[in-house]
Amino acid sequence: MKFPFLTTLALLPLAAAAQQTTYTPELLMKLGRLGEMQVSPDQKTVAYTVTRYNLSENKGNTDIWTVPVAGGPARQLTTTPGSENTLNWRPDGKLTFISGESGSDQLYMMNADGSGKQLLSEFKDEGLANLKYAPSGKFILYTQDVKTGKSVQDWYPDLPKADAKIIDDLNYRHWNVWDDYKASHVFFQPIGDDGKPTGYGKDVMAGEKFDAPLQPLGGSEQLAFSPDGYRLAYTSRKLTGKAEAESTNSDIYLYDVRSSQTRNLSEGLGGYDTEPVFSPDGSKVAWLSMATPGFESDRNGIVVYDFKTQKREDVTKGSEQTAANVRWSPDGKTLYFVSPLAGTEQLFAVPAKGGKVQQLTRGAFNYNGFELAGPGVAVVNKTTQATPADLVRVDLKTGRETPLTQINQQELAGVKTGRTEARMVPTTDGKQMQVYVIYPPDFDPAKKYPTLLYCQGGPQSPITQSFSYRWNFQLLAANGYIVVAPNRRGLPGFGTEWNNSISGDWGGQPIRDYLSAIDAVSQEPYVDKDRRGCVGASYGGYSVYFLAGKHEGRFKTFIAHAGLYNLASWYPSTEEMFFAKQDIGAAPWDATLHKSYTDFNPQLFAKNWDTPILVIHGGKDFRVPEGQGMEAFGTAQLRGIPSRFLYFPNEGHWISKPQNAVLWNRVFFEWLGRTLKPDVAK
Repeated sequence: MKFPFLTTLALLPLAAAAQQTTYTPELLMKLGRLGEMQVSPDQKTVAYTVTRYNLSENKGNTDIWTVPVAGGPARQLTTTPGSENTLNWRPDGKLTFISGESGSDQLYMMNADGSGKQLLSEFKDEGLANLKYAPSGKFILYTQDVKTGKSVQDWYPDLPKADAKIIDDLNYRHWNVWDDYKASHVFFQPIGDDGKPTGYGKDVMAGEKFDAPLQPLGGSEQLAFSPDGYRLAYTSRKLTGKAEAESTNSDIYLYDVRSSQTRNLSEGLGGYDTEPVFSPDGSKVAWLSMATPGFESDRNGIVVYDFKTQKREDVTKGSEQTAANVRWSPDGKTLYFVSPLAGTEQLFAVPAKGGKVQQLTRGAFNYNGFELAGPGVAVVNKTTQATPADLVRVDLKTGRETPLTQINQQELAGVKTGRTEARMVPTTDGKQMQVYVIYPPDFDPAKKYPTLLYCQGGPQSPITQSFSYRWNFQLLAANGYIVVAPNRRGLPGFGTEWNNSISGDWGGQPIRDYLSAIDAVSQEPYVDKDRRGCVGASYGGYSVYFLAGKHEGRFKTFIAHAGLYNLASWYPSTEEMFFAKQDIGAAPWDATLHKSYTDFNPQLFAKNWDTPILVIHGGKDFRVPEGQGMEAFGTAQLRGIPSRFLYFPNEGHWISKPQNAVLWNRVFFEWLGRTLKPDVAK
């Protein structure tokens, strides 16, 4: 049965040119990538960073730009060989930033037009990061690494060349880094009349073995100053070893500068508590809070703590929306935030006292993050699947959008993109599922095209209108493929039940959702059923391995990146044990084996593999250790399945180095070309 398209997203070429082209891996590397943004105190100027990569040099460089909030020409302020980051506007309108120009990361200041650059600091180079100014301009906070443990050389100084680690507890490595016997601590320091840090930085976590912000992905969004600068809030998970590996219980800590006392504002809340933001008058602080201990993808509510009453409240209680990027309105009466909704990211608002959550924007785009630029005005990072991030100004009352930047106007001139549709597909349990279908440029419905089922990772990361540099749907389409990307069970933006139902059911309904999606789209006459492939990473890679043993002839090729192949061996070798326990449901040594190991373990069904497979894995992927890819490739080779192993010894869960990213795409498309032959469209 066919169902009508509910949404059609016409993604037309960005500019006309005599010579048309399409997305390529090399073009992706040329695109400028929008990073930070900060609105000036007078709310007239936005400072932002743009990173550009040099493929031949295999590295990137980040520079600072500004653009008027009212609109106008963008202006590049820095052109140094080193990168600038950590933007802050001072109350006097000067712009500060961190740069390694002097040989180590230091604080610099310049005028809003880029003139008058001045070195302000002489910090010791100990991982300086996350610097923020108090709104008063009298203080700064920042983070630096502090030694908290012993290396082999500390234990045995007579063996300076010993190359080993002595490990007695869990959490000895995380995502892509090993424990370096240091912790990131928060420091507080006054600013003198000359704008320079005075005295010395005070470690507000002295003697502790814990990190702030949360490592390795947390940043300055997890730190905040009160308006007067005499209180600071920070996010930390004050657990170590096995306890840290098994828990998501981070908290919001308040440090009082005058008394040097610290207290836990979120004590008793068992899940992640992150990203504190003070109200404009300093009487309250809001933060993101997950209720369920151990569930990293739980709904993020917004908790507001009132310093006068010493009470806290989830002001979004009862809402299905999960919040991010919370900001107070200038009058302190409203909280604005970003939340996924039906395959997009939109802006929402809720009264600071609690009440009905209101959707402010609508459209086939992502508003990924924002800063307020006066009452009812926001400067927003916007993307679509076909267009990388730019800044736009949004009227929060009307939703009206005004473009501010065109970062990649030159690079994308004449680039053709394919049409994207969002259609609804019935699932095997009687629900409706949103499925994105992306078509090649110059799509001809009279022809037949090879088609790829894209399996999303996470397992709870939504398929939205984000612009991806790894799984770029327009790049896939430009190479002649129709892409089928289902927002299957477990992806946010479709309600709490839909999001949570994947836990403990990895090989159940989510897999049936994938098959429903590819089967429905395959009814179209332009889909070549003899040339269908299945690709994905992380949980998507798991899905590829699982479907390879259960696809019943649907697919002619598979590609799995960072996939989980054997859940029994993965469980004790991953690093965040809370994730394994929550999503798999039990340990493999429990007396009664969970269905994850008896019914949903891809390794058990490898006996049915009969289709070519490309396996990709990184040697520094500690979330899904490299052994998972090696086991899968070894299985394919020993069973005589045509297979290839693309291994990156120095990459983690993602591929970050420019030439490695291009290599990834070249091998990816060479494999598809060999197994699906997209160049012979019928």
